[in-house]
Amino acid sequence: MLISSKEAEQAAVLSTAEAMCAAARTAPKAKGVDLVETAILTGEDKERLADEMERLGAELSYGFFLRDAQNVRDSAAVVLVGVRYSQRGLGAGCSRCGFDGCAACASAGGVCVYDPLDLGIALGAAAAVAADRRVDNRIMFSCGRAANTLSLLGEDIPLVMGIPLSVSGKSPFFDRKPKRQ
Repeated sequence: MLISSKEAEQAAVLSTAEAMCAAARTAPKAKGVDLVETAILTGEDKERLADEMERLGAELSYGFFLRDAQNVRDSAAVVLVGVRYSQRGLGAGCSRCGFDGCAACASAGGVCVYDPLDLGIALGAAAAVAADRRVDNRIMFSCGRAANTLSLLGEDIPLVMGIPLSVSGKSPFFDRKPKRQ
């Protein structure tokens, strides 16, 4: 059997994306509370994400969204990593959120500081897997923002980031310049 480099590279990207999702799941989390969700986008779903990034880029006058949308189109897959918001119940002894305890944070619509921290740790674990496997990647806010407006991880996941993946002669995620509107 002959497996072309294109087929082998696509298979490597998909197995890496799966391992990235596992790494995000098993990453340490505050109080052991797991609120992280992941997904892998390819094909039409990846194109729909890029379309939404372009729409938002034009709407918000964010040239970097347009540049990042092209990066998504040039990628083989995108891993989404998001987190639900929830209070950890540490009370006034914590107050890292800026409120006097979890109840005050929740009633003010605040965000428990540990939710974005858990997301950051999960993203680092996922990106490390890609780096270890020599798959080019970049964590992108723009992908996550578009994934949120499309509710790709669900309505209850308010904070999402995306990691496009590429196997090519040169990483498309560096030496980038924002596209002009």
